[in-house]
Amino acid sequence: MEIVTSILAGILFTTGIYNLLQKQLLRIIIGTSLISHGAHLFILTMGELKRGNPPILVEGVTNYVDPLPQALILTSIVISFGVTSFLLVLAYRASQTNQTDNMDELRGNEHE
Repeated sequence: MEIVTSILAGILFTTGIYNLLQKQLLRIIIGTSLISHGAHLFILTMGELKRGNPPILVEGVTNYVDPLPQALILTSIVISFGVTSFLLVLAYRASQTNQTDNMDELRGNEHE
C-alpha cells in the first residue's frame, strides 16, 4: 500500500511543479495546492500505514495507530487552506488591477 501512495504523492508533486511553471496565476495556485496535497500523502506514507486500534489507552490493547502523522496532516491542511485562500484573493486583486493574469505581463516584459 505504501508503494501506491508514494507513487500518487510523486504524481501530485510532478503535476504541481508543472503547474507552478505556467504563466497563468490560477495554474500557479493550483500547483501550490497539488504540492501541499502531495506533502500530506507523503507525511501519511512516512508515518507507516498501520492498522490497529485508535490511540485511546485501554487495558488489554497493545496495537495502536500512531496519531502524530494524522495530527501533522490536519495542521498542514489548515495552513494550506489559509495559504490557498490568500493566494486566490491576491491573484483576484492583481488580475482586477492589471486586467491580466499572465505572469509575463505582470512582470512588465512587453517584448516577449
